[in-house]
Amino acid sequence: MTDDQQHPGPTEQSLGDVMSHVARELQEEHGDVEATLQRITRAAVETVPGADECGVSYVVRRRDVEPRAWTSGLPRALDVLQGRLHQGPCLDAIWDERVVTVPDVAADERWPEFARQATELGVGSLLCFQLFVEGDNLGALNLYSRRAGGFDAESREVGQLFAAHAAVALAGAEHESNLRAGMDHRDLIGQAKGILMERHKLTAVQAFDLLVRTSSLTNRKLRDVADELTSTGHLTAAGQG
Repeated sequence: MTDDQQHPGPTEQSLGDVMSHVARELQEEHGDVEATLQRITRAAVETVPGADECGVSYVVRRRDVEPRAWTSGLPRALDVLQGRLHQGPCLDAIWDERVVTVPDVAADERWPEFARQATELGVGSLLCFQLFVEGDNLGALNLYSRRAGGFDAESREVGQLFAAHAAVALAGAEHESNLRAGMDHRDLIGQAKGILMERHKLTAVQAFDLLVRTSSLTNRKLRDVADELTSTGHLTAAGQG
């Protein structure tokens, strides 16, 4: 059986149907960012023709590569390699291009040391898609083939559509996660206010002011002050004057 027969891609059904299925699958994690990232990598290998492995990496401050999700140890190793060498597709062209194509890693001259070591690790070709850019931070979807020329025009087209769906799903998961964290913080602060109101016969405004004053005087986040009070029953003495 040939490589193409093993991994034919979405050729027997419409790409629209495939993308709809991918979108539904990515929405199932409901605000779990890490689970969404893992599902993105698995779905990418199943969807994009020629892809053997996939990883999602974040580039922080344009220099530090952080592996976030991967289908095997190979994509993670390649992220670590880019971070150590300070060269590679995530640290260079993808800041200016939404897609970076490397048809033959061994012959690529843009990142010579990365290309040499990536080839030794068993990578033949790669596609790198930009997921998001926020200031000096970037998210990238990286697809790897074990053979040179593993990706074609269809791979790039499907990959771009997939990356667009993945970016929306990831943004939605992060937004929902932030909302949940905000609600948890508000609940925690509300509980702390209730303790102070009952203990010291304060109004809600006075109790909140006391928490804020404690946060300021102790140089701690408000939620940490509230967590201490609800967990231990004590408020740092500096705020209780």
